[in-house]
Amino acid sequence: MKKSVIRFFIFVIIIIVLLFFIFSGNTQKQDSDNSFNIESYISSVDKDNDGIDDQTDILNNVKEYIKTKPKYESKYYATGYPNDEYGVCTDVVAKGLKGAGYDLMQLVNQDIINNRGRYNIEKIDINIDFRRVKNLDIYFKNNSISLTTDLSKIEEWQGGDIIVMKDHIGIISDKRNKNGVPFLIHHQSPEQINYEEDVLELYGQDSIVGHYRIS
Repeated sequence: MKKSVIRFFIFVIIIIVLLFFIFSGNTQKQDSDNSFNIESYISSVDKDNDGIDDQTDILNNVKEYIKTKPKYESKYYATGYPNDEYGVCTDVVAKGLKGAGYDLMQLVNQDIINNRGRYNIEKIDINIDFRRVKNLDIYFKNNSISLTTDLSKIEEWQGGDIIVMKDHIGIISDKRNKNGVPFLIHHQSPEQINYEEDVLELYGQDSIVGHYRIS
């Protein structure tokens, strides 16, 4: 076999291996709270009275939502919540909370009406206002528990928490990387393959603007 052919096959193998590692975000080692002697937070509230505390309920529901593998597309819905197979980052949070008994569409709308000066909105639209990162950050800042944005304080990050970044939002996973930093459950782009990823350190500490927990 000619050397040029051998080199070609080696090149193809290298490309395949590189693509595998690029697109298989869940191949990373996944640890849990127990691996770092962190006590998992259990909420004292069960908003929808289903026998599951809010923190666990939010996490369970958001994981069920990402199993549907929603496609990424930003568009307006007269139904408020997307009623098809599409969605954006804010829908991950809205779906997780709705399954636990918190209707963000109604809650954010009412908060905007009551505290319009906080939001700087010219025209209130219940169908879209709760699907904007800026509005959700304002809502959670004033209606939930605000927590550290320091990723090094790993014990203060719990599965089911809400994280807000510059122009992005997601739910904290109960999985952790080797440093104890939690994975992020989110929906960022049409090219996204995995929805639960070890990416918070890649985003960087400076990108985090809020960390909240439903009270």
